[in-house]
Amino acid sequence: MIAGLISSIILCAWFAMFDHPHIAWGWALISGATHVPYLLLLSRAYDRGDFSMAYPIVRGSGALVSAFAGIAILGDRYSPTSLIGIAVAVCGLFLLGKSSSWYVIGAALSVATTIVVYSVVDGHGSRQSNGIAYALALNMFAALITTAYIFVTRKHDMISTIRWNWKKMSLAAIASTTGYALVMIAYQRAPIGYVAALRESSVVIAALAGWKFLDEGDHKRRLSAAGIVLVGLVILVIGRTN
Repeated sequence: MIAGLISSIILCAWFAMFDHPHIAWGWALISGATHVPYLLLLSRAYDRGDFSMAYPIVRGSGALVSAFAGIAILGDRYSPTSLIGIAVAVCGLFLLGKSSSWYVIGAALSVATTIVVYSVVDGHGSRQSNGIAYALALNMFAALITTAYIFVTRKHDMISTIRWNWKKMSLAAIASTTGYALVMIAYQRAPIGYVAALRESSVVIAALAGWKFLDEGDHKRRLSAAGIVLVGLVILVIGRTN
């Protein structure tokens, strides 16, 4: 909700500054709608397993399938080195989550399907648009649709959460909006699988956070797997620059 409000304000300013900012509204709407099942399924995945277990599976499988979807649907191309980098990074991600039960893995994979959908939609929509304006539009739609759903299903929880956490939520909304705008700009310049895999550098931080702040065990394996992810991302970048 707050992210949508911030995006709407910036988008209005954007329209005031530029006469005809090009935005693929239809794709932004589809992407925004896809974020409702994404958030619901992500919450379920976090309820079923440790954050540093569920998150790598979610992001890793999403990045891998997004790469192939980009090739099949958007005509993306990758160098052999980049494909090796993606494969290594995804192996590290699944090593992170290997001790999870199928109960957790199934929930995480269901989230990954929504990531693939909105990644392909955003890749197509951002390439038809101004990247920043498109990101603001899809954030606005995502917030509107999500807010409407939560208002109908959990109105009192939503109001209470905003009342007591609006400052933190505002900071998170600004960070999320800025981050997504940068991703849309990246989608305009690189294959979606490349961008999706690079986004998984956050998994390294997630592994550290899960061990250090959430008291999640087995830190040696998790940190080793995070290191493999990092190596894969380095190979990916080398493949892109060569």
